[in-house]
Amino acid sequence: MNELTDYYDGRDLGCNYSRTESIFKLWAPDAVKVTLALYQDAGSYDENGEVTVHTDGFEIGMKKWKDGVWFLRFFGDLAGRYYMYKIEGKDGNIRYAADPYSHAVSANGSRSAIVDMKAWNPPGWEDEKRPPLEGLEDVVLYELHVRDFSADPESGFKYKGKFKAFTETGLRDSEENKIGIDHLQELGVTHVHLLPLFDFKTVNELQVDNPDWTGLKYNWGYDPHHFNVPEGAYATDPQLPGVRILEFKEMVMALHQKGIRVIMDVVYNHTFSVDAGPFEAVVPGYYYRRDADGKLSNGSGVGNELDTERPMVRKYILDSVRYWAEEYHIDGFRFDLMGLIDTDTVAQIAEELHREVAPSLLIYGEPWTGGETTLKKQTLKGSQRSLGFAVFNDHFRGAIKGDSDGSGKGFATGQPEQEAAILEGVKGAVFDFADSPLETINYVTVHDNLNLWDKVLTTQGLRSEAGFQEIRDGKLTHGGDLREAVERSDPYRSVSSDHILQSETVKRAILANGIVLTSQGIPMIQAGDEMLRTKYGDHNSYRSGDIVNAIRWENKRKFKPVFDYYRGLIELRRNHPAFRMTSKEQVEKHLEVLHCQDNTVAFMLKDFANGDTWKNIIVIYNANSHDIRMELPFSLSGWKVAVNAEHAGNKAFDFTVDEHVGVKALSMMVLYEEVGGAPRPAKRVEVQYERSDGKYEGWNLWVWATGLREQRVDFERVEYGKAIASFTVPAYVKRIGYIVRLNDWEAKDADQDCFIELGHGQSAITVRICSGSDGSKKIS
Repeated sequence: MNELTDYYDGRDLGCNYSRTESIFKLWAPDAVKVTLALYQDAGSYDENGEVTVHTDGFEIGMKKWKDGVWFLRFFGDLAGRYYMYKIEGKDGNIRYAADPYSHAVSANGSRSAIVDMKAWNPPGWEDEKRPPLEGLEDVVLYELHVRDFSADPESGFKYKGKFKAFTETGLRDSEENKIGIDHLQELGVTHVHLLPLFDFKTVNELQVDNPDWTGLKYNWGYDPHHFNVPEGAYATDPQLPGVRILEFKEMVMALHQKGIRVIMDVVYNHTFSVDAGPFEAVVPGYYYRRDADGKLSNGSGVGNELDTERPMVRKYILDSVRYWAEEYHIDGFRFDLMGLIDTDTVAQIAEELHREVAPSLLIYGEPWTGGETTLKKQTLKGSQRSLGFAVFNDHFRGAIKGDSDGSGKGFATGQPEQEAAILEGVKGAVFDFADSPLETINYVTVHDNLNLWDKVLTTQGLRSEAGFQEIRDGKLTHGGDLREAVERSDPYRSVSSDHILQSETVKRAILANGIVLTSQGIPMIQAGDEMLRTKYGDHNSYRSGDIVNAIRWENKRKFKPVFDYYRGLIELRRNHPAFRMTSKEQVEKHLEVLHCQDNTVAFMLKDFANGDTWKNIIVIYNANSHDIRMELPFSLSGWKVAVNAEHAGNKAFDFTVDEHVGVKALSMMVLYEEVGGAPRPAKRVEVQYERSDGKYEGWNLWVWATGLREQRVDFERVEYGKAIASFTVPAYVKRIGYIVRLNDWEAKDADQDCFIELGHGQSAITVRICSGSDGSKKIS
């Protein structure tokens, strides 16, 4: 079709209801005639759950208004009625279409519904507020599917698979462990990222709770139909349009009351169908991207992609996310295949939501596509720089775990020489593709591909031992009963109930997410990682139903030490801003690399990083299958241990005054140094360096000694023509080696190693070094 020039900038498309009148506005610029069809009911459903006959309505002609919009004002209270648009095109074809801007629909989205939105607000909704959030750096994400959360038949949920399951508090397992929403609060996550919540196509809402129904009744929801309506399969009564609105808001309200914000996974890159979708019948040929031959572009991999660069498509997306943020109090959006949405659109969404709704809304997405696209300005890694949104960091993901579905390994799963890539991610990708750590979403696994436990088992060659069979589209590829196969499997065969944290698989899984939770950037974990969740080897479980996908809450009891470890790491992160730096400058200033080789990464967050109360924090990742011994910087007060292979938290449970520490195989360690601790015997060394040319810029000391790791010491100031540097060493150190160098070995002041001899019984010493000399002169 020719490019339409009509553009309507109002935010009132759709049905604008009040008790005295309803105003309908539809953007259909090339329609010859548009008629509103009103219905008393949802229509007659066929055996597939579809309503295909819409000629039984009361039809009223609409007026061609302005900017391509058709207009109708209907006096009277229409709440409870349904409607469609009857559209006659220039080709003479007549089509019945639901409203693309529908706020409510009948079951399976067959007809648009007219509702009084305020009448379906839960008590207290008008005063409901988002939980406090000082900055996006404080976010800890938890990716979750609504149905998976409560579908476990042994869990005790009343509202299994529903929005209302999130309102159920006080649920406990047989050993009084918290489950459900209380579990989420106990874990300490700040945001729950929920897989698509809008009305999607492939679940028959009329049959989803019928135990005798054998058709498809599970999906992740990446098959959008009505973008502005909650999914009916998650409501207790999908046939009453207002119920899903009420129960969605009850879910959001319940999470907010627990201090947890809600991220909505949105899929504005494609629709389930073109011809039967929400747009084509209204404005044929406008909403979808096409190639030079007029064929649908298929960068989504499912047959179509929305043309987001077109003004009214961009407007639709912006109107939609703003509607969810304002009407449903959603706290942020994760964009599926964001590479198919042009960067200008994403930037405009972030700018307007932060300006007009709330600056604390989190915007992020997948910076890739699902196939070839004709879009030129794709939103890929790097395109987000300083534009107010973040992207998934698959570089870091791959470095940690390896490939997504196979046996390929990463740092935590046994692949050597990944240290540099790990360190890149630890720094918040600010030397890779981001201007700020707030632009990277760090994660190991999400709903796509093998989940973490199954991935680690695969890299260890334990799939057969675990009894995993190949699953595709919810069925065993070689035939047989999926439920029986799951019940026969033994995913935790290698885990001793008495020594859970000693299992190699457990250690590798914990190390993987431990890296994520102690790195700069915004961390995300997948629901159930903290309980060693398995999907029985299914790498694409979007159709595999509850038997594969349901979170088995008994795992919390079985693997409580794993949950406690995750909770401890999250508590550590949330209490220490050193792990939550917001700029590249902060990272450069406060993150010092201590070790980056031999399957080990160690770094120090130093000098009260980002206003932390701890002076220095050391983080060590040991991906070796053997214990290691790591040198530590000298500390006057010693190093307190907050995390090791068995414990994680915000408080010290061990202490060391040594200049070395043992780190267990396949584990991590976090140590910290506080101000005000009991001082250890030490010597203070001051060096006065004098150059005849008086030029000191770039010159520094490289020092070493027994009990003192090799390190750079910068000159602090220049006084009376001399550069001054000072440092502290243990009292037992008798001799210090040093070299005066320019920057990182661009030049040396002397050709050979030089030494400072320390006297006995001295707590402080000052030495003078003259440029070009091979030694030092003690002056006090």
